This record gives sequence, structure tokens and C-alpha cells, in this order.
Amino acid sequence: MINKNIKNIIFDFGGVVLNINPLLTYNYFKKLGLANLFEGADFSKPDENLLLFEKGLISPQVFRNKIREKINYPIQDKEIDEAWNAMLLDIPIERIKLIKRLKTKYKTFLLSNTNEIHYIEYTKQLKIKYGFNNLSELFDETYFSFLLQLAKPGKDIYQYVINKNSLNPEETLFIDDSIINIEGAKATGLITYHLTNGETINDYFSQIMNY
Repeated sequence: MINKNIKNIIFDFGGVVLNINPLLTYNYFKKLGLANLFEGADFSKPDENLLLFEKGLISPQVFRNKIREKINYPIQDKEIDEAWNAMLLDIPIERIKLIKRLKTKYKTFLLSNTNEIHYIEYTKQLKIKYGFNNLSELFDETYFSFLLQLAKPGKDIYQYVINKNSLNPEETLFIDDSIINIEGAKATGLITYHLTNGETINDYFSQIMNY
């Protein structure tokens, strides 16, 4: 049963709301000779340029140029973007419906480690498939690492959301599929739930709230 004190829910995005498959991007870049861009297909140890890009500390064009430097041939921006966006799959309709229902009972937030190229792509797909202009129409507030120049699991990004919305951590549930991000959230006093083994937010809420 969900803690009766919960008034707010903070969702991660990729792997929680949006289905992703990082292996698709890894394999795409590998074909381009860029397997060394990552240490592992799960992006657990990303290249420094990816970390800078995710924090909005370098622009999309600088990111693309860094990739071109690594492979040393004139790959087009479009192909880089296609490779980078290959991991982005879909947002199932049942998750859209769940979030809309939860929003009637709780303050809902999105907190995502993401970058500008991905943001543009999944925002476009959200508009095409569901008619939302952006994710802020689905949640009460949305926060993206590349806009804040902060990233999970750093304590500062959680604290920013808490402070910005005057949230009580003891009344706030944070949901993520990354144990590292869960541990970061716990450090700020947030109540946490770690999605594992293919569990979805619909699975979780159906068990505890009859959704």
C-alpha cells in the first residue's frame, strides 16, 4: 500500500515513462566505429562529452563535432542524431492514462537526465502520437538535466526540485529504474521506489492502488 502521507510523485523518464533500449544506440554507433564512445552498452560509464551534453554544458553541435573527431570522417548531423535517438522507443498509452489519473490525486513531477537532441525527438513524437505539445502538459512540473545544468544522482538536482516546489521529502515519492539515482534521492530524504526486472509504473500502481 502506498504511504498515506504521500502527496507528491516524482517520475524518472527514460525506462520509467518512456521505453528505451540503449543497446540500439550502442550498436548504431559501433557500426560507425564509435564503440569506444561508451564503456558498456548500458551507458553505465559514458564518455565525458556525454556527461557534459546531458548537463547542457556543451551544445548539440559541439557534441556532434566531438563525435566526428572520434571517427575522423565527415558524418552528417542527421546520421549522428539518428544514431543517438535510436534508443528512444515509445510511451505506452497505459502510462499516459495512469499519469493523468495520478495527477488528479497527487502533484506530479518529471525529473530526467536528458539532452537537447533527445528532448527535441521525444517531444516531437509525443505531439504526433498523443497531441501533447510537451511533457509539461502531462505533469504539474517537468525538470531536465540539460536545462538545469545538474544531473542525477547528484544531490543538488533533487534538492532543486524539492526547494522549487516547497516539497516535504517525507510526503514525496521518487520512482526510477536506476539504483544509483534511487540512492541519490534517498540522500535528500525522499521516499523511493526502484523499478526492476521489467516492472512498469502500471505494475507498481496496480498492486498498491487498484489502478
